[in-house]
Amino acid sequence: MSARVCVMRQALIVVSPQTNKSAGIRINQEGLHLPYVIAIDIGGTFTDLVACDAETGAVAYTKSPTTYGRLGDAVFDCIRKASLEARDAIFVKHGTTLVINALLQRVGAKTALITTKGFRDVLEIGRGNRTQPFNLRFHREPPLVPRELRFEVEERVEGTGRVRTPLAIGDLAPLAESLRSLEIESLAISFLNSYLTPDHEKLAAAELRRLLPDVFVTTGTELTREWHEFERTATAAANAYVGPQVSKYVAEFDDGLRSGGFKGSLLLMGSHGGVISAERGCREPITLVESGPVGGCIGASRYGQILGIDNLVAFDMGGTTSKCALVERGRYAVESIYHIGGPDNGFPIRGNVIDILEVGVGGGSIAWLDAQHRLNVGPRSAGSMPGPACYARGGADPTVTDANLLLARLDPKNFLGGEMQIITDLARDALARRIAEPLGYSGKDAAILAAKGVLTIANLIMSSIIKKVSIARGYDPRDFALFCYGGGGPLHGIELARALKIPRVIVPPEPGNFSALGMLLADPRIDSARTVIVQLKPENLARVFTVLTELEADGRDALRREFGDGAITIEREVEMRYKGQHHSIKIPLAERDDAALLRERFDREYLRRYGHANEAAEAEIVVLHSLATLRMKQPEIAHLTRTEGAAKPPRSETRPVFFLEEDRFLPTDVYDRYSLRAGFSAVGPALIVEYGSSTLIGPSDSFTIGSLGEIDIDCHN
Repeated sequence: MSARVCVMRQALIVVSPQTNKSAGIRINQEGLHLPYVIAIDIGGTFTDLVACDAETGAVAYTKSPTTYGRLGDAVFDCIRKASLEARDAIFVKHGTTLVINALLQRVGAKTALITTKGFRDVLEIGRGNRTQPFNLRFHREPPLVPRELRFEVEERVEGTGRVRTPLAIGDLAPLAESLRSLEIESLAISFLNSYLTPDHEKLAAAELRRLLPDVFVTTGTELTREWHEFERTATAAANAYVGPQVSKYVAEFDDGLRSGGFKGSLLLMGSHGGVISAERGCREPITLVESGPVGGCIGASRYGQILGIDNLVAFDMGGTTSKCALVERGRYAVESIYHIGGPDNGFPIRGNVIDILEVGVGGGSIAWLDAQHRLNVGPRSAGSMPGPACYARGGADPTVTDANLLLARLDPKNFLGGEMQIITDLARDALARRIAEPLGYSGKDAAILAAKGVLTIANLIMSSIIKKVSIARGYDPRDFALFCYGGGGPLHGIELARALKIPRVIVPPEPGNFSALGMLLADPRIDSARTVIVQLKPENLARVFTVLTELEADGRDALRREFGDGAITIEREVEMRYKGQHHSIKIPLAERDDAALLRERFDREYLRRYGHANEAAEAEIVVLHSLATLRMKQPEIAHLTRTEGAAKPPRSETRPVFFLEEDRFLPTDVYDRYSLRAGFSAVGPALIVEYGSSTLIGPSDSFTIGSLGEIDIDCHN
């Protein structure tokens, strides 16, 4: 697999308003397909594809049910449905939930860990804090590597970086024999203080790769040069745990593309908001932990910039989960610590990840009653097979999709543009049998009451993560617009906005494929970090800038090596804290910033986040970050909404749709989104239907079709 940079020209969407389905990529006069770019997002229920013709600007969208066990099958089905040929693609950008699912479900490789003598139990000990102090049944998840597979070797680096005890390299051969007899598939190496002097890890890795050529070997310092041995060791262990599975999947997927004549470059969507080469993704799969959802954050940020909306809450409701992230002043937040399984019970990994919060509620989330007959929604999902009851694939459990269908918020004749038939009677039967009847409801409205309860609880759960990403972090959601996408986001957007007093909801074109669309807009990016602990004084900034220059040079070299020549931009960030604190916060750093300006910026951010600042306390810089991005020619978002043919009158019909706020069915105008041109406006109640999603407009709301084809909803709270 090789990576190269390809220049993309302006993009133009081609949609057939008669069928609401995407037109295929155009063919040139010689009968050959012109080069195009493919972006793929594999979700828990559906696999989404967006393809952009680099020459003509045509764009195709399509979806297929995710095929568990053989994830690539759904991708190739999408390619076939869009009338594409892999051989004509310049490159493929791919986002996947494979890594996070493997870690959450504990279905990774048999992994061993080698640590410094005396530090075998770092993974087990973790941090001393108790995240749920009043929960008497609280316990953390066990480490990925059990104690019997954790081994020690003689070596020691002091906290100053000086080598106290050289690596006992002669002990590695017998250790390799032990690992071979245990049939280890993957190996992580993490030594104490190696972030200061990584030579011992490099030597051990080189020797063990020679002795164990069939074992995936990774080191902590290959992934991060940051301090804290627990987080660094947990990161190395997680990378090793998923390494063989990701490498196998990427190789098989690449082979499938190549067998179709693909000669371009396979790129993977990184958790930091940029794409990385397939080789780097196989070597550092932990960088793909949030590979799927980040595309939507990139797209939301770009749309917000063009629309002049600085502050957005990006909300994505898919088939299995809902995700949200904050975009402030046109930028999404990127955190250096991410907890697999959540901050309470999960374990940390180090590495830049877009600050996304996630909850187990999506269209396929199952509604169920607990032992006390309380109604719950999720986190278990019906997935793509058997799927919601209305899919008629054998599913018997009611889901959020079944509730929306029964309340007439979905059109059974136009689901996925008519590609897929869903049956209202099956949804009604499942809701009545599993929810209404056990709760003592009967009669013709019993299933309606159950559906209303399912959606009410789903909305409460989803609004809670928006509160966590905004209110809990010092932001007022009323100062933001809610940017909704995913198959279910536009259907629930106005109800979530009303619950949080958010005045404006934006729905982009093709929201059901929006995460894949965001991947088209992602540039190659490599993030580097290094721990450097200095007091914030003018005389110490010289060392800070020296280290940053080294990191920037490494980032530039890596980008050129993996992608070729191109314009590279560099961003700098520093993590700072008050002296004596454990936690730090990220602050942007410009090349001309001095100590006084940096201190002012730190105090201001600390005050905003925590409500107070200690201007008399000493401040420290603890970690330096360099973000290197290779800028590529991207599709013009303004052109992604154009349709062929002359403008026609908006097409609509009227039918009853249930609104939770009114607690009843209301006569509702149902519009075909592809018939609505920029400037069109109307008042609710309304339902706007398109391929892959539907947008609900409340009876007291109004909406306008914007210049980018977005639905701009004025929410009257």
